[in-house]
Amino acid sequence: MSWHIPLWIILPFLFVLGAALGSFLNVCIYRMPRFETLWEQLKGISWPASHCPACKEPILRSDNVPIFGWLMLRGRCRFCRGRISPRYPLIELLNGLLFVGVYLIEIPHGVGAGIADGSLYAVNGPQIVNVWSTAAWMHWRYLYHMLLLQALLAATFIDLDTMTIPDGATVPAMAIGLAGGFALGQVFLVPVWFQSPPELYIWKMHLPEWLRPLMSGDRIPEWVIAHPHWHGLAVSAAGLLVGGGVVWTVRLIGKWVLKREAMGFGDVTLMAAIGSFVGWQPALVIFFVAPFCAIFVAVAALFTRKAQEIPYGPYLSIGTVVVLVFWRRLWPPAERIFQLGVLVVIFAVVVPLLLAVCLQLVQLAKRLLGIPLYAPQEEWVEDWRPADQLMYQAGENVDDRQGEWRPDHWPGTDAGRGAAQEREWRNG
Repeated sequence: MSWHIPLWIILPFLFVLGAALGSFLNVCIYRMPRFETLWEQLKGISWPASHCPACKEPILRSDNVPIFGWLMLRGRCRFCRGRISPRYPLIELLNGLLFVGVYLIEIPHGVGAGIADGSLYAVNGPQIVNVWSTAAWMHWRYLYHMLLLQALLAATFIDLDTMTIPDGATVPAMAIGLAGGFALGQVFLVPVWFQSPPELYIWKMHLPEWLRPLMSGDRIPEWVIAHPHWHGLAVSAAGLLVGGGVVWTVRLIGKWVLKREAMGFGDVTLMAAIGSFVGWQPALVIFFVAPFCAIFVAVAALFTRKAQEIPYGPYLSIGTVVVLVFWRRLWPPAERIFQLGVLVVIFAVVVPLLLAVCLQLVQLAKRLLGIPLYAPQEEWVEDWRPADQLMYQAGENVDDRQGEWRPDHWPGTDAGRGAAQEREWRNG
């Protein structure tokens, strides 16, 4: 599956590529939160050239070498000797290892390795559309997923720093997900729609008559194989809508019941970006895996600090990596649900209603136990600084010579108060 190229050539190349892209991600993480609009964020990461935040001197090319540049400078700016955070080389190292690790897991290697040996194998996977060579589409899908992971890495660290996810980290990823899905066609994990006729036949016995005609048809629609590129676009579009929609629904229900934001809008766009790459069924699996990744941190935060919120973007990102790595184990039990065809649509309506009911029951239990229904808002503590005192006094006594004769005085006093021109205008 590696086109007979030895791993000792492929893996170092991927590590260097990942580390170099990690250097670019450091720029994105640092600059994107400083701008408001999408255009400003995209423009801000390309201009001006990399420079020291302290002395503004441009960084030399030799100092900008991933990982080794920081080591050679010993974490200090060449010009002002200001400290450079070790997080920069760590992100470059992490991204290099990510490129290598995902390749080893996704791409089967070794003598006699086949499609079924990869981590993303599924019975209804892209191999059902036999268009180009197996090795080619597996490598294209690997690169496709690595583009997603680059966006997730940037969004993760920005969310950890600022509790926000800028559009610059998600909107371009959505566009790439849609364009790549259409252009490549065979990078999906599972088809956009499939069902199990034997399972549906059993369900027909217990469902109303009007619903039974909807529970028929082939296991996989014919157009999936006949039009692979349009099917790839459909997978990405459905993943974008469902991925963003499920987080948006939780956000609305949480705000209605809890009277506060349950999830930020950045989580909506992040999940939409994830769905545009993996499709709607894997996006839902990721959504349910992410809380298990966050639960330990959430419990620790509850007992160690007063903050009621934690950034959720990092755990959506970790959930995505977990699903890609363990897809062969996670998908079979999930497939039993998604193969129920039209019944999945009914579940999609029932589950949010059950969530709202459960949250209402939690609120009822809190009311019966005398627990406050809503977290108290943090009170703003006024910090009266010397500058505030001077401003207050200046406002209380605008004219410091009110009721006095006009003696000669040093003009610097009025200049320091910003009143020299006004005094000259009033007194001539």
